[in-house]
Amino acid sequence: VGTKKITNNLRRILFGGTFHVFNYEWRKSYFQFREANSELSYACVFQGGAQAIQMVIQARVIRELLFGPRQGDQEKALAVALSDSLWLVGEEKATVTLVTEDYCITPHLDYKLDNFTEKVESSAFKEEGSHGVILFLYSLICSRTLDRLRDDLDSNTSHLLHLSLGNFVCHQALLSLLLTGRASPQLFNGTLDSSEDGLERRLQGILARGDVGYLYWSREQMDRGLLPQVGSMLKTPRFPVWVCCINGTYSVLFSLNRSLLSDWRMEHQFQLFYYNGQNSHKTTTRLTVDTHSHHWEAPSSDPGGDLEKRFPSLEMIIRTKWAGAVINWNGTDPFY
Repeated sequence: VGTKKITNNLRRILFGGTFHVFNYEWRKSYFQFREANSELSYACVFQGGAQAIQMVIQARVIRELLFGPRQGDQEKALAVALSDSLWLVGEEKATVTLVTEDYCITPHLDYKLDNFTEKVESSAFKEEGSHGVILFLYSLICSRTLDRLRDDLDSNTSHLLHLSLGNFVCHQALLSLLLTGRASPQLFNGTLDSSEDGLERRLQGILARGDVGYLYWSREQMDRGLLPQVGSMLKTPRFPVWVCCINGTYSVLFSLNRSLLSDWRMEHQFQLFYYNGQNSHKTTTRLTVDTHSHHWEAPSSDPGGDLEKRFPSLEMIIRTKWAGAVINWNGTDPFY
């Protein structure tokens, strides 16, 4: 396949046409850790316009550092996070895009999983000027293949990025591709047949659990009665790590206790840790979640109440998973 045809196809599946190109915010995005000896040594630095993609990789890095065989090794955790993502979307066959002096090539990697992990050269994605996030995104698309991506999408979503406030942001389908290996545009479990304007449409939801989960909260959508319901496939991943979309920004919640998802007794009272990727976030926020206190009250319809102060959005997103939970911020001033 000619290089021009490949690039045109990549642009169509990303932007919906060949006219758009990545802006400066995307081009400067790559994968980079904070200082190795700091409290946030596990954390990635978020720069550029690709925060959603970076945050899913951040969630997989945390999963690997906490529960993987090479706990504590930043570089190995990043390599595993990147390669696991490509392996997942490619269904145990992956393509890695690299930039040469002349053109972009896509060397095909077809190894057993353990070998493949070692073959991803993470430095290609984590050096300033590498366009690392864009290269990783191209690798995802080539690993999934255009044909399978088109099958994943539905009539409501035909491409992976959309323009919002001057920047390209991820459609839900791209987040689902990263989280589950399939570019499902909807958040609910399974598929749903819908009839609009006399036309029958099949809406594609989530078909499998991933290693990390996903939670969603939008105060604006909640106020308008349009908050989408996230299905159990996304809420209950294999590891207690969740990517959070809160009012359009991305962050990570995680637990140190893997049994949280397999033993209901662990859910009575437990700790969650939170990282939002902002430069102002100097320490990991520790929250205590109590699901048995029964003294949380849902927001009233009182228009004079300051609901943002009474019920921070971070608390509300936690309650989408643990309904009615009481959250103790342990001395941290509540935010969101």
